[in-house]
Amino acid sequence: MSDHSTSMQAFGKLLQIMDELREKCPWDKKQTMLTLRNLTIEETYELADAIMDGDMQGVKEELGDLMLHLCFYAKIGSEQGAFTMTEALHSISEKLIARHPHIYGDLSVKSEEEVKKNWEQIKLSEGKKSVLSGVPKSLPAMVKAYRMQDKTAQVGFQWDDRAGVWDKLQEEMTELEESVAKGSADEVEEELGDVLFSLINYARYLGVDPETALEKSNRKFKRRFEYIEAQAPRSLTDMTLPEMDGLWDEAKAKESS
Repeated sequence: MSDHSTSMQAFGKLLQIMDELREKCPWDKKQTMLTLRNLTIEETYELADAIMDGDMQGVKEELGDLMLHLCFYAKIGSEQGAFTMTEALHSISEKLIARHPHIYGDLSVKSEEEVKKNWEQIKLSEGKKSVLSGVPKSLPAMVKAYRMQDKTAQVGFQWDDRAGVWDKLQEEMTELEESVAKGSADEVEEELGDVLFSLINYARYLGVDPETALEKSNRKFKRRFEYIEAQAPRSLTDMTLPEMDGLWDEAKAKESS
């Protein structure tokens, strides 16, 4: 039996279980798309954690949890006469074929960048009013900034080179310093936002995902601070900053070795 056949059987079993749970389980009966929304977001972040940890067993489990949620939404959609799982699957298959003319048509592309540009142009030809229309409103701000910059770049709205982005970042930093000197809280907030937006854009030009980079720094900070807590000879509130810095340097040295 092929892998596809085995997967289809497993998927069919999950759909059957979903039908049974929706019919017989009091909790599953009560759920709506809205009540599931936050749970789905939580499951997605659990998958993101497993990916960052390199935990393949965790990735497998979280994929299964997310798949259940997808089946749940499709079941509710079917009950409401809005759509079926079959229609949802056909929809994504048709979209992928239409947006990959270099695979399913006669278009020739030379790079990943050309693929992304063609993708955005095809979306506009399908009736999308803006290249930014597909960016979810509820995305975390850093991820949203990166996605908006990446999408507008596909239609040529970006700096010619990295130097221009760096200069813009320096300009925004100067404006932030000036606003801090003035003491206007609203202006400081706006200028700080501009600095962060420009820094995210600079990361994009460096080929670095800023969300991933920041999360790695978050985890590094957590490890080192927890080392301070574990090695502290007394309560942290009774320690001096130089004493805590000394333990921080110990944690840093241990990581390096």
